[in-house]
Amino acid sequence: MTTAIMQPPSAMASLKDALSQDSVKTQFQNALADNAPLFIASLIDVFGSDTYLQKCNPNKVIMEALKAATLKLPINKNLGFAYIVPYKDVPQFQMGYKGYIQLAMRTGQYRYINADVVFDGELKNRDKLSGSIDLSGAKASDMIVGYFAHLETINGFRKTVYMTKDQMEEHGKKYSKSYNRQSSAWQTNFDAMALKTMIRLLLGKYGILSVDIVAALDADTADDNIESFDNGASLDIKPVIESTPEQTPPPDDNQTFYDCPDGKGNVPHEYCESECTKRSGCPAHDDPPASKLNIDI
Repeated sequence: MTTAIMQPPSAMASLKDALSQDSVKTQFQNALADNAPLFIASLIDVFGSDTYLQKCNPNKVIMEALKAATLKLPINKNLGFAYIVPYKDVPQFQMGYKGYIQLAMRTGQYRYINADVVFDGELKNRDKLSGSIDLSGAKASDMIVGYFAHLETINGFRKTVYMTKDQMEEHGKKYSKSYNRQSSAWQTNFDAMALKTMIRLLLGKYGILSVDIVAALDADTADDNIESFDNGASLDIKPVIESTPEQTPPPDDNQTFYDCPDGKGNVPHEYCESECTKRSGCPAHDDPPASKLNIDI
């Protein structure tokens, strides 16, 4: 009789299984209400179209997607508001510069907010005291020489930040671990990353920060200079794929046991090596062992 070999479910099947759990549905419904099904469908589409993302743990992909859902930002790559990007098989939530502008607009505190490239010849002057720049010069060529971001609040406050292209390249190399990778956004879409960097600098230093903007600044890992973000949120997701339990080896009549100082009684040497929390004074870790008990099993 031929025994059928059970194949593990595909990455897509694992994601859909996780998304079908009530605890996961509740999290998305709490964040998006009636728009939750549409967002989940978009997540499935993004996951299915990215072979690198499919190598990531589906549960972690859902956790990153929930960050975007909480901010009510779509993760469709073509829209440019937010992304879920795999980095060494680990999914990361990343904001797009349009996402930052969207969150700023929601506050109702900004009259203008903008970011753009500066072409050769356009920059005439820069006021170091106020930070304002004069872009009234005539465009001399299509060569991009810098980037700026500008805001004006409804109470009249104005601020502009500017970086040359050389400064932006140095910024990317300094703060992004993935800068030189072929698949890095810095290599595939440098200008978009530059504009996003300018918006982040502008809002982070001079903007009126809503709760959502602060959350976005904290959660965004696009520059890789932010350590792994953990906002304390958790999802009650049951494992989709369970590994085959290891077989317990047969008893060894010659196995050495120790009197555990952690209150675990007489335990085998293997326990001391892997599980012990009080190794100081433990006979299994003395060199040579100070005492041991040979117990017949």
